[in-house]
This record gives sequence, C-alpha cells and structure tokens, in this order.
Amino acid sequence: MRAAVITELGRPPEIADRPEPSGEAIYEISAVALNAVDINVGAGRYFGGHPEVPYVPGCEGVGRAPDSTRVYLFSDGLGVARDGLLAERAAAPADLGIPLPEAVSDEIATSCRIAGMAGWMPVAWRAPVRKDDRVLVLGATSTVGLVAVQAAKLLGAAHVVAAGRNPKRLERAAALGADATVSLESDDLVTAFKDATGGAGPTYIVDTLWGPPAAAGIQAAAPGWRMVQVGQSADAEASVTSAAIRGKMGELYGYTDFAVPKDQFREQYLRLVGHAAAGEIIFDIDSYPLGRIAEAWERQATGAKAKIVVTLQ
Repeated sequence: MRAAVITELGRPPEIADRPEPSGEAIYEISAVALNAVDINVGAGRYFGGHPEVPYVPGCEGVGRAPDSTRVYLFSDGLGVARDGLLAERAAAPADLGIPLPEAVSDEIATSCRIAGMAGWMPVAWRAPVRKDDRVLVLGATSTVGLVAVQAAKLLGAAHVVAAGRNPKRLERAAALGADATVSLESDDLVTAFKDATGGAGPTYIVDTLWGPPAAAGIQAAAPGWRMVQVGQSADAEASVTSAAIRGKMGELYGYTDFAVPKDQFREQYLRLVGHAAAGEIIFDIDSYPLGRIAEAWERQATGAKAKIVVTLQ
C-alpha cells in the first residue's frame, strides 16, 4: 500500500510502499491533519521520542472502520510511538475511533481535534465563558486562536479582542467575529489591551503564547480576571507581578488536551464538530493529496497559519 514514510529524522516523508497493517482493526484512511507534534517527532526532537525509522507519521485523522463507520482516530501511539495514519490503511484498536456525523467533511473533522479543541476547550469547558466577559485571545492568528475567538463569541462573550502579529490574520479574526484587534508589535501592550476592551481591561484571557504578551495581558486585566494558559509560543517563562494576581484576585487555569477525561473530551469534540458542520466555527484549511506530502510537511514545519490536511481518498 502507499504511505508517507520518514526514512531519516529531520527530512520530510517520502511516498513509498509499505506492508499491509495487521493485528488490529484495519481502517481505510481518508484524511490526516498535520500538527507540530508530527514535525517534532519526525525531526527527533519530541520529548517522548520517535518510532524506529523508517516509520509512517501522522497522529490524527479520519477513516472508515471495518464496519464502514466513518470515525476520527487519535492516540494509542499512532505516529508517535509506532506507525501512524499517513497511509492508505492503518491498524488501531477497534474501539479507538469516534463516530462522525456525515454532515461534517473529513477535513473539518480532523481539524477539530488537536488544533480545534485547544481553542474550544478553554472557553467551553475549562473555565466557561460568561455573558459579560471581555475576552482577550493571545495568539489569535493561529488556528487555535481563531477557534478561541469564534468559540468565545458563539458562547456569548460580550466583547472579544484578537491579539497577534500577522496583520492579514488579524483581519481574518475580525471577519470571523472579533470586536477589536491588537498588534503584538505595539510598544505598550498593557495600554493597547485596555483600549481594545473599552478601557476596563479583559475579564478573561485565552493565552497560547505565555512570555511578555501574557504578562501584559494579566497587567491589563480587570479585577477578578480569569486566564486559561494553553501554550508557550512566545516564551516558556513569564515575569508576572504578585500584585497583578493576588491584588486583582485573578484565577489562572492550565489546560492540556491530555488531562481531560476521555468521556468529557469525546462529548466536547462532537459538540465542536457539530458547530463546525453548521458553519458556526470556521476553519481555514489547505488540503494536499498524499503525493504532495513533502510540500505539505514543509508548510507545516515553517509555521503555516492555515490548517494543513493531507487527503488519501
């Protein structure tokens, strides 16, 4: 069967013939989303290691189970500890897949999980957004950030501010519902964040960046602020004053997909898929056929803003 294969760490995968999988349920794969974890595993810099080379990458995707049910697939070491999903067929446990509604496309269904849920879960589950919230999304120009912007609006936030560095992507955030945008190139982020929220500061922050932007967001925030910390694209550390936290009775929540109970995650994933199928959450997706995997891989590795999905059917 045809598959994308990593033959050397640090190089894009190549199309090659691989033996048919065996030993578990066999899924016919139709679409696979690329993620930072795929690039890091393939480069040999993922903290959890990598499968023995050569291996098939791809940790999340959509396919047909043996009974023809269309399902979303992720975890069980796929693409991280063993062969993944960037192949015409893949083996995985029979109970691994989440059945999908036919109304949602393969590309949207696979985009909703890793990137989509990191934007959805903070405001929908970890610290649910409130009707009077003024929400600041740090890193709003990424797929995760754009989902957070849309989710906050959908769930009833009073005002949503998108903050990022890419001007065109900030325009996209505004088109998808952000009430205001802030460039992270601003010389005074604290003032910019306050001005964008009408002077009162945000009551809720979705932070995918950490570092100086997060510190500025907390400094600008209103008393009783809540922040859900999702990523560290700007820095692994942030210098935050004690007064900005204890003086404002702030609440800081950490979030990672891997710590969510399985039943809760499945429920919220299908909730997000439903909103995406209805056009209430929009994903910017660039699709590539399997034969262009090297090009798709390079785009993901160099920081593509759109969600990169590889199609196999």
